Amino acid sequence: MTDPTYDIERYLNVRSAHSAAFAPDGTLAFLMDTTGTPQVWSLDEPGAWPEQHTFYDERVTFVDWSPERRELAFGMDEGGNERAQLFRLDPDAGVVTELTGMPEAKHRWGGWSHDGERFAFASNRRDESVFDVYVQGRDETGEEAELVYEGDGWLSVAGWSPDDTRLLVHEARGSFDHDLHVLDIGTGERTHLTPHTSEARFQSPEWSPDGDSVYVCTDHASDTLRLERISLGTDGESGDGGGGPDGGDGDRAGEALGDLFVVEDGGEWNVDGVVVDEDTNRVAYSRNVEGYTELTVGEFTAPDRIDAFAEPDLPECVAGGVSFGPDADRVAVTVTGSTVNTNTYVVDVKSGETTRWTHAATAGISEDTFVEPELVHYPTFDGREIPAFFSTPDDAGEGDTPVVVDIHGGPESQRRPSFNAVKQYFLNNGYAVFEPNVRGSAGYGKAYSHLDDVERRMDSVADIEAAVEWLHDHPAVDDERIVAMGGSYGGFMVLAAMTEYPDLWAAGIDIVGIASFVTFLENTGDWRRELREAEYGSLEEDREFLESVSPINHVDEIAAPLFVLHGANDPRVPVGEAEQIVEEASEHVPTRKLIFEDEGHGFSKLENRIEAYRAIVEFLHEHV
Repeated sequence: MTDPTYDIERYLNVRSAHSAAFAPDGTLAFLMDTTGTPQVWSLDEPGAWPEQHTFYDERVTFVDWSPERRELAFGMDEGGNERAQLFRLDPDAGVVTELTGMPEAKHRWGGWSHDGERFAFASNRRDESVFDVYVQGRDETGEEAELVYEGDGWLSVAGWSPDDTRLLVHEARGSFDHDLHVLDIGTGERTHLTPHTSEARFQSPEWSPDGDSVYVCTDHASDTLRLERISLGTDGESGDGGGGPDGGDGDRAGEALGDLFVVEDGGEWNVDGVVVDEDTNRVAYSRNVEGYTELTVGEFTAPDRIDAFAEPDLPECVAGGVSFGPDADRVAVTVTGSTVNTNTYVVDVKSGETTRWTHAATAGISEDTFVEPELVHYPTFDGREIPAFFSTPDDAGEGDTPVVVDIHGGPESQRRPSFNAVKQYFLNNGYAVFEPNVRGSAGYGKAYSHLDDVERRMDSVADIEAAVEWLHDHPAVDDERIVAMGGSYGGFMVLAAMTEYPDLWAAGIDIVGIASFVTFLENTGDWRRELREAEYGSLEEDREFLESVSPINHVDEIAAPLFVLHGANDPRVPVGEAEQIVEEASEHVPTRKLIFEDEGHGFSKLENRIEAYRAIVEFLHEHV
């Protein structure tokens, strides 16, 4: 018996539940898109009927319970413009209070103080190109927020010290170049923790329980991320006097500010996230192994030693968004897999027993019909092996299967085996899907991620050509029906592959992609320009090169039909990128354009996603 075939709207109605956080009383709040956009919901026990708390047309971007009250904070932007505002919700009374009220500025949540009386955030309200640090009382308005530090770059707040006198501040100069600082709230003094001479990531920072150290995932002295501890010194001036792991300050005698100590080495794979519970010394951290998550939960028995508990009983998946519950006896985690739609699971930290709390619907589609990919590695022009996920429909015949080559954005991102409703639609309707992690992707060490920097930009496009050559040798693939599809930087890759290797493609689908690096950098949000120039090259020094690799300047080479989709409010890749490539390409190939006036960098509203992907399906039916 063959599996039933469903249309794209059915697949886009597969729901997801994610970004969970425990309240002090054990209530679990999370985001779920049952209404078409992510809203705040809650549960008191696994499998119970969830209660919805927000009812907006716009997406909610995060939710965070107060540590002391039955209230929570959440964020929301408008029309995908990414200028998030902060709100406080009383879930029992259903009352929402706007905390910021400055719609022209971005606000990046930095967490509640431990007594729940204040919260911190970073915002570019003073100068659109930089982020400052603010502290605000829970009952205060946005105008009353205290500016505690004037920044000069891309700053975010990573959390309050255990005694609420200091903030941990993360600074990003590029995707692979970070710094950490400790900010004294009372004096405004900022202490630099991570001076370094070459690029290094310092991500997922967490205060130690005693406030005398910071735990962080870093590659400052390695190719991949390791879990390390940064000391704040042992002179007694910086500590909170808390308990901390067994051994206390005696185990850290003689440590200097900024000293780093390896806690967990992931080997050839990244330790890419860590969460610490300050009251219990318990900790959870994750390794990214070929895209799959390995989660470890344990406790610190010394500052640099973790004793692991039982291994969590999770499905083969990508997992993240870890949140400790009351007493840290359990953790909530977002789980997604190729054949498992995104849901929240709760893990008993001691036994590893795992319970699925949310049951986001699969739109009546049996999970048994979802297809698991094969992890493959294919050779490219310089002898490297490029990792990719290749999924084929169950009934793939010999030489007659069309393929969608789906290219991720970033470029410092990674295609991982998470649930993708559009991919499952393609598979259910006879398409194979090939998802490469070309050079420049994250997840395989920083040397690999730098292989596409600036003047080596087109080497990553050559990896796409090598992928198609590999597909030509696969017995199921129809060589004449291979499609390039990608979003954001992946949209650039689609356009570049179609201009560099025009004969390989039956069609191309560019979603919020870059057509010209020059106009992109000129028009992207002021706060992003310097961050992206670190990856692509600068307008001042590299303009000629940026012109040379921009697809808009080679558009005459495109030989296949092209579909371009974009959001009018996109602050990252402005809609002008879509307008110019369509204007030029339409002169010599069939070209279609679809712009959404109420979307930004991607499509968050269900009705827009349905319209977008229904149009993509029609485009493929016509041309492939």
